[in-house]
Amino acid sequence: MSHICHFKVRGNHIDIYQHVNNAMYLTYMEDARWEMFEDTGGLAWMTENKYGFVVVNINISFKAAAYMSDRIEVRSTFEPIVEGKRSGILHQSIYRGDTELASADIVYVCIDLTKERSLPFEGELLEKLNDWYQHYQRI
Repeated sequence: MSHICHFKVRGNHIDIYQHVNNAMYLTYMEDARWEMFEDTGGLAWMTENKYGFVVVNINISFKAAAYMSDRIEVRSTFEPIVEGKRSGILHQSIYRGDTELASADIVYVCIDLTKERSLPFEGELLEKLNDWYQHYQRI
């Protein structure tokens, strides 16, 4: 099941070619990640534990244009979490109805905000990541 975040394309999302600028797709995806972590309680949990969820790489493919007033959605799913690893993959796709407009694989790490170092996926962090994976796993 994907986490789904809805958007309406506004005038400030459009470029001189009258479609959504490529950088805006990344903004939609980022906003969807924030919403997902708020919805799961993950943002509060990470803040309490002084952890950060940091994007270290994005590989995005643009497939079709979005236009003014389109209603779009960002679907977010996690790849399986591997114990002991320090990075994972979150997949996000943007759709207008059944048409996929863009898709991206986002590589993330979790960091200790006090030490500014990445953390291995173990213990309570691994449990939390696996909870998110179970809720939003990629099929």
